Order: sequence, then C-alpha cells, then structure tokens
Amino acid sequence: MALTDEAIDKIKGMIVSGELGPGDRLPKEADLAERLGLSRNSLREAVRALSMIRVLDVRQGDGTYVTSLSPHLLLDALSFVVDFHQDDTVLQFLEVRRVLEPAAAALAAERMLDEDIDKLRLILEDLGDEPTIEALVANDIEFHRQIAVGTDNAVLASLVDGLSGPTMRARIWRGLTQEGAAARTREQHQAIVEAIAGREPDLARAWATVHIAGVEEWLRRVL
Repeated sequence: MALTDEAIDKIKGMIVSGELGPGDRLPKEADLAERLGLSRNSLREAVRALSMIRVLDVRQGDGTYVTSLSPHLLLDALSFVVDFHQDDTVLQFLEVRRVLEPAAAALAAERMLDEDIDKLRLILEDLGDEPTIEALVANDIEFHRQIAVGTDNAVLASLVDGLSGPTMRARIWRGLTQEGAAARTREQHQAIVEAIAGREPDLARAWATVHIAGVEEWLRRVL
C-alpha cells in the first residue's frame, strides 16, 4: 500500500502542478513507471484507485486520461461513501444540511434564473394533492437539488446532492409518524420558492433553516 500511495501522490503531483491537465492522456505505462521511479504494478494500482474516484478515466485500447476534474465528477464519490453511514450519525448529516441548504437558498434567491424558478414551482405542483410519504420525500430531494443547482455553484450543488441520501429514511419515518409533517413540508417549500422568486436571500435562508431544523428537532426528540 505504501508504494501505491507513493504512486498516487506522484500522479496527483503531475496534475496539481499542471503538467497533466483535464483531458490529457497519461504517458504509456512503461514510460510513466520509469519516469516516476515506480514499479508497473504500483502504477497500475494507483491508476485503478484514481479512476475509482473519477480523477482518471481508463479507456480500454486507448489509454488513460485525466477526467474533466469537474466538482460534480470528483464529489460523486461522496454519495458512495456516505451510503455507509450508520443510523446514529444521521443527526450529524442533518446538521451539515442545516449549514449548506439555507446558504444555497440564499444564493439561489440572488442567482437563480427566472425560468429555473418556474421549474421549481412545477416540482411542487407535480406532487399532487395526496402524495405518498415516499413521493413527498423524493420530491423534497429534487426540490433541494434544483435550488442548489440554481446557485450556479457546482461544488455546493454536488455537496447538497451527495448528502441528501443519508437523511432519507429519517424523513420517511417522520412523515409516517408525525402528524401534519407532510403539510408543513409543502408549506415550507412554497415559502422558500416565494422568497427565492421575490429575490429575498435572507428570507429564503430563514425558511430553509426552519425547514431543515424541523426534521432535526423531531429526530432529536425521538432518538
């Protein structure tokens, strides 16, 4: 593992220094191994590891390339990692959401395009009058994802998207057990949309905080 870590660090160094950029093809394995002073086996393991986290793209019969290194691509591994969370850490994920999502709502109020705000309204309208709890939670996830996309900040959007999964079961549990939870969620979503449409970032931040904190407060009581 130490040799593989060394190989990873050396390839990373080539990318960070600008010697290799997004879309660049790596030298042939034998040439790169000799140049970096590595065994071909260590290099091969490093390439495999870096391809798993979307830094490198191994194309059979064509070679190995640096990916676009876009935030969405690199942070995609986050959603994979957080799927391993334990239920007793769900409050910690909610705390992180309480930091990120109000900030996203505030930025969306400043930056979101009018046509994207219209799409946000459609997401709420598509839910229907009597949705299942599962449909409501899926709608909630898409609602917040679209707000994050509307910030025009790819890193923030990727973080919000990656962190939505671990709290899904808690939100379904709340919807099934807490009276009025579904109605409050819809009301709060509508208030967030109106604040964004009104270009009121402080109000959007406040409503998003209330929305996330409601789930967090309920979960602290029942755990």
